[in-house]
Amino acid sequence: MPVAAAELDLERVICRLADLEEHGCRGFTLGGGDWPLRGFVVRCGSEVRGYVNRCPHAGHPLDLRPHRFLTPDRAMILCSSHGALFEKDAGRCLAGPCAGERLRPIPLQLIGDFVLIAADADLAALAADG
Repeated sequence: MPVAAAELDLERVICRLADLEEHGCRGFTLGGGDWPLRGFVVRCGSEVRGYVNRCPHAGHPLDLRPHRFLTPDRAMILCSSHGALFEKDAGRCLAGPCAGERLRPIPLQLIGDFVLIAADADLAALAADG
């Protein structure tokens, strides 16, 4: 049975699952004020992972252009500034100045065709980290 958008906590909706290509990604901003949560979601086969859009090395956003988080072959997450490479499914840095560190995960849930921040996620704490 499809889920109607009116049944969801719209403040936690990131996108529709159909908006993410099989190996796609998309950035998002939730909240307002000076410190909204800036993150991105990435499709890993049938699963979706979420991360705070913050490089563990320099503390700035990973994408220089909107929604550009992946290597050209879409196999890994790329920090556009320093070339660090991260696993899509775990956020671990495999190469670059922050090798061994991890991206901060954002807990997600799928409800119907919608990708949401998990209901128990602390948005303020996640935003403070981004």
